[in-house]
Amino acid sequence: MQFQKDLIDWFAAEKRDLPWRRTADPYQIWISEIMLQQTRVETVIPYYKRFVEKFPTLYDLAEADEEILLKQWEGLGYYSRARNLQAGVKEVAEQYDGVVPASRKEISSLKGVGPYTAGAVLSIAYGIPEHAVDGNVMRVLSRILLIEEDIAKPKTRKIFEQAVTDIISHEDPSSFNQGLMELGALICTPTSPKCLLCPVREHCHAFHEGRQHELPIKTKAKKTKALNYVMASIRDGDAILMEKRPSFGLLANMWQFPMIESPQDAFPHEIEERLSEQLQGVISSAEKIISFKHVFSHLTWNVEGYMAEGRNLQLPSHMKWVTREELDLLPISGPVQKMKQALQQRGEI
Repeated sequence: MQFQKDLIDWFAAEKRDLPWRRTADPYQIWISEIMLQQTRVETVIPYYKRFVEKFPTLYDLAEADEEILLKQWEGLGYYSRARNLQAGVKEVAEQYDGVVPASRKEISSLKGVGPYTAGAVLSIAYGIPEHAVDGNVMRVLSRILLIEEDIAKPKTRKIFEQAVTDIISHEDPSSFNQGLMELGALICTPTSPKCLLCPVREHCHAFHEGRQHELPIKTKAKKTKALNYVMASIRDGDAILMEKRPSFGLLANMWQFPMIESPQDAFPHEIEERLSEQLQGVISSAEKIISFKHVFSHLTWNVEGYMAEGRNLQLPSHMKWVTREELDLLPISGPVQKMKQALQQRGEI
């Protein structure tokens, strides 16, 4: 099929030199695919290099302490990806003697491995002609094949998976799937597709009909929910109070400065009262040092950051006092990093 040849030839000549393209190790390719979910390639590269250096084998990751794992992932966001990756790797270590399964049924049974990741690992690492359909691929094929189904609907993915199954190269499925992904990243972009540079323009139905800017069809997501929080850096001498988030839900098991829900623009004395009540002690000298917004995929945090002093606090089991050095070792999320940076700029930590 000429489409396959044109795409694969272009990929061979123009592909970016990315670290995960220098290996055929299914474990390392698996890591890269999980990191690349909802994260830009440029952001992933240094994380991937450090991660593979820290956990060079599947067994290294399977046996890693979760806090060390989360610290390696710190800043990438969507931390459930890291926990699910480790859980899936443990399954491979225990059930498959450390060899990543080479069948869709088996690899799809692993924690955190969805249809796209399964197809990507199978085709790239093992050369098996399996579909690997993500948003990038759906955008490209919606234009090439003039598919007008709404890609925001989960059921639409099946249409694209079948399309890839029908047209994938059986001689070089790795380059075919990666070629589709690369085409979406470099040429067939969301808002300004570079059609005149496209290696498969002659095969593109949307281009021939002048409809490339209309596709893909995607309904808008619902408006995200907003929550208001106070994040407080509470000191007792040189000790800093930190709390661990629950082991489930958003940012599970990450550490943060104590947080409470609060109306925006509360007065410092109101913050002191709320914190004193929650910590069953005395909170004083509250001073606002930063306000910021942090946007997650499904909600927004409006955060007001405070410094305060704490005395005679009755700490629950998920809180502890730490030194500056210990704080640097704790895995913290993006919002907490913003607060930490504000404190560092003031010379407080």
